[in-house]
Amino acid sequence: MKRTVLSVSALFLACTGVFAQQQDETEQLDEVVISDSRHALKRENSGKTVISISSEEIKRNQGKTVAEVINTKSGIEILGSRSNAGQNLSYFVRGGNNRQVLIMIDGVQVNDPSSIANDFDLRLVALDQIESIEIIKGASSTLYGSGAATAVISITTKKASEDTIALRVNSSFGTNQSQDDSDYNINDFSNSARIDGTVDDLTYAVSFGHQNTDGLSAVIGTESDRFSRTNANVRVGYTFSDAFNVSIFGSQDKFKNDFDNSSPRGDAEFVGVSDQYRFGIAPKYTYKNGSVTMNAAYTTIDREFFSNFPSTLEGETIAVDIYNKYNFNNQFYTVVGLNYIDNQTVFAEEQSSSIVDPYLNVVYVSDFGLNINAGGRLNNHSEYGTHFTYNLNPSYRMPLGEGYAKVFGSYSTSFIAPSLSQLFGNFGPNPNLEPEENTTLEGGVEVKLSEKLRVSAVYFNRKEENFIQYTVTDFTTFAGEYQNVDTEFTVNGAEIEVSATPIENLTIDANYTFTEKKDVKVLRIPKHKANLNVGYAFSPKTNAGLSYQFTSERLDTDFSTFQDVTLESFNLIGANVNHQFNKRWSGFLTVSNIFNEEYTEITGFTTRGTNVRVGFSLNL
Repeated sequence: MKRTVLSVSALFLACTGVFAQQQDETEQLDEVVISDSRHALKRENSGKTVISISSEEIKRNQGKTVAEVINTKSGIEILGSRSNAGQNLSYFVRGGNNRQVLIMIDGVQVNDPSSIANDFDLRLVALDQIESIEIIKGASSTLYGSGAATAVISITTKKASEDTIALRVNSSFGTNQSQDDSDYNINDFSNSARIDGTVDDLTYAVSFGHQNTDGLSAVIGTESDRFSRTNANVRVGYTFSDAFNVSIFGSQDKFKNDFDNSSPRGDAEFVGVSDQYRFGIAPKYTYKNGSVTMNAAYTTIDREFFSNFPSTLEGETIAVDIYNKYNFNNQFYTVVGLNYIDNQTVFAEEQSSSIVDPYLNVVYVSDFGLNINAGGRLNNHSEYGTHFTYNLNPSYRMPLGEGYAKVFGSYSTSFIAPSLSQLFGNFGPNPNLEPEENTTLEGGVEVKLSEKLRVSAVYFNRKEENFIQYTVTDFTTFAGEYQNVDTEFTVNGAEIEVSATPIENLTIDANYTFTEKKDVKVLRIPKHKANLNVGYAFSPKTNAGLSYQFTSERLDTDFSTFQDVTLESFNLIGANVNHQFNKRWSGFLTVSNIFNEEYTEITGFTTRGTNVRVGFSLNL
């Protein structure tokens, strides 16, 4: 090119444990969210029900995957998170798909320009690299650009310790078996080590991680399909003054997965390899009432598949986002920015596209309860020209007991740029494609009576236009072309969340999602989904949790017969125990799918049965 695991649901998301309970109550009352405005605003002043996955919650989920943790949240179904470790992941958020979800790591948009959906593969990221995750659902193209149509998943990686030097080691092992296997062989290993610290004005962090999982077939078969992943990260930061600091980072994330033949379905010795390098810089200048930040990264992704249809795919991305945040007297908050993305990949020849987006967002927080979040973005794409998106998100809050009640609504537009594969790829490219457009109407209420109870309910309605689909013109060879569909599709639904502490040391988190997609056949997306997580702290050193997940019937296609089938609903129950041995040592035990329920996630593919995992953490 020219330019150079085992559990099926998060078992203890609701376990706050004594450590969380010992936090300052004022700090909890002043919980802030960032993703929906890029300013740190109190949750009560946000016009959304932003999902926050804290560092404490991530610690309680050691041994899980990123997809497994996110899959317990309302409005989200990550297909493949309950299957073989190497299974492809589908991000069904509010009835959408992968190309409608934008993933960010430390403020940088990440994607794969060589893939059909231009999406980022969460299998590349290890959970123990992550400090926290924020998820904002709904159309967010105003702040985040192309692809932010149903959700933005913003991942923040771990920062350096304030000590001169610190060593952190995580290790876990467990079984990896289907419902038909009860041998409990140890086939899943995960290890990571991290050295970081602060020396005067210099911060540094170096980490390495490895996962190796075997014992489970991709399709329902007898041959085991292995998954292995390595992660290496380096970050160095320097604070030049109170006003200016900069960090430089580099990472390599690589995985290798065995997979089977899907048509005709059967065991096969196929192998896929995905290798990602990312290098970036993040300077920040702070001045009175504001700051200027730049997040810039250069990413390469190489993928290779060894199968009956071997292929090699290469992608390069330059992503630069520079924005100015300013706070007017704690009532008006503004963000003015410019986002540049350049994608390249190779098909028959090298192809590229670029996006240049200026954007503006304004937040007004009144002293009488009214809040408004509004903005616009002018997208300039090298292939299809100019496209404008906007967002209007009012909310109103009022005191209620020890907490608040707020009502909110939003009307937002978003767009999904055609991928390079759809425009210029090897199968049915169409350089005349227009971007997909989404319009989302949302309304809801959130009530927080005290630190012991918070309830929210949201209704959403999303309209899809210019949907891009592959249209087959020759059913003998399956040749065809990508086309914009004239038909408009509508998705509506509701999300309910409850977080409660009914008695001391007992926490309950529950959510329910209803999703209905009209005017089109819906595959693999459940209409009803519910999660329940209960945690109890027995002592300052020991806590335990139970989890429950319900997934309703779904429609799927059996591609061995090309007939539609209905997948039965299923219920999964898990449990966990965490214990702090001393200041340096802690350990955990998890059991997933306790009752070994047999279920199908994808027709013809394996799912996990009862599995056990044991692990420990060492901090020096």
